[in-house]
Amino acid sequence: TIVYGPTSMETGFKAHIAHDGEKFQLGDVHIQLLHTPGHTLESSCYLLTDEEDEKIALFTGDTLFIGDVGRPDLAQKVIADLTPEKLGSMLYHSLREKIMPLPDDIIIYPGHGAGSACGKNMSAETSDTLGNQKRTNYALNTALSEADFLKELLHGLTPPPGYFPKNVLMNIQGYTSFDEVMTKGNTPLSPEEFNKVKAATGALIVETRHQKEFEKAFIPGAINISLDGNFAVWAGTLIPDIHQKILLVAEPGRVKEAIKRLSRVGYDHTIGYLDGNINDWKNAGFSVDFIEAIEADALADLAQAEGITILDVRKKSEYDSEHVVGAINLPLDYIRENNGNLDKKVKYYVHCASGYRSTTFISIMKTQGYNNLVNVDGGIKAIKALGKMELTEYVCPTTLL
Repeated sequence: TIVYGPTSMETGFKAHIAHDGEKFQLGDVHIQLLHTPGHTLESSCYLLTDEEDEKIALFTGDTLFIGDVGRPDLAQKVIADLTPEKLGSMLYHSLREKIMPLPDDIIIYPGHGAGSACGKNMSAETSDTLGNQKRTNYALNTALSEADFLKELLHGLTPPPGYFPKNVLMNIQGYTSFDEVMTKGNTPLSPEEFNKVKAATGALIVETRHQKEFEKAFIPGAINISLDGNFAVWAGTLIPDIHQKILLVAEPGRVKEAIKRLSRVGYDHTIGYLDGNINDWKNAGFSVDFIEAIEADALADLAQAEGITILDVRKKSEYDSEHVVGAINLPLDYIRENNGNLDKKVKYYVHCASGYRSTTFISIMKTQGYNNLVNVDGGIKAIKALGKMELTEYVCPTTLL
């Protein structure tokens, strides 16, 4: 049975709409629903109590993270009246009235960790005691007024990824079964079949190989989102149509992983994958493209000899923290909103932190006719390690968004 937090909305699937304080028996233990609106109206936490009625753990979902709390600006994309300020106020009271009174020794298990855009500054830790969070998490500071809480909560929030509100609707309305998604997507296609399906459906080719391999040779029109990173988050951020048909190019044995991770963020329309590798594609007589690349040492020499334009595609918070003097910030997150700022006649040297995002950025821009882009291998890490290019003074970031 699917248990849904208190709501007046009708779901598109059979579910038990629970009420605040409701208990669910599981053998000798029970789980109690604590309604904690703030991230969304129906947000709830689940309190685990053992057979001796001792409170053991709290599963906090998107209400309380390790080091942070859930952002309150997502539900407004679905219900206009639910402003961040209104939900933020609810969150303030949910934390103080439902969570903070619990014993300090219970273990907090949040729904997300570092890398998710559901919070501003989440820790990579997956659990902690409530007592430690009371000492270290700003949101649980008892001296914090509601006004100051809201100020801190809303500061530094950037627009959420486009797939977030679509996922909210899917969570309400329901979606295709995972078995069906996997069966449809796990369809091997020869190079000839792959090419025909692409032409007939207008499917987007998503290359999930490592960025260094993609850089050497790829199918023209493909975008690179490597499985060796935050694949699902970037797919959801960069593919605007959640119903987009997708064809995969993946390393051997990783097709199912790609289909599964796409499905986790609502992309359920994978229709097949290239059976073989990029060499099989070439041997079948089809053309390939590549990305021009440069090492940090050569970039530094070039920058000294002539004026060059450097694009930093990291998040604004990363750029503000430290960047190459003179570099232009064009975050990958907002590539589709900002790509009109580039000139197809100008050569740009593109970097991120290590090379993952810059390769993705260039692959997307190439689909739009921008072919004067050079990838800086190793990104800002390689540039810093070299020590030949001037960087701004480091400032500790206040947000990871």
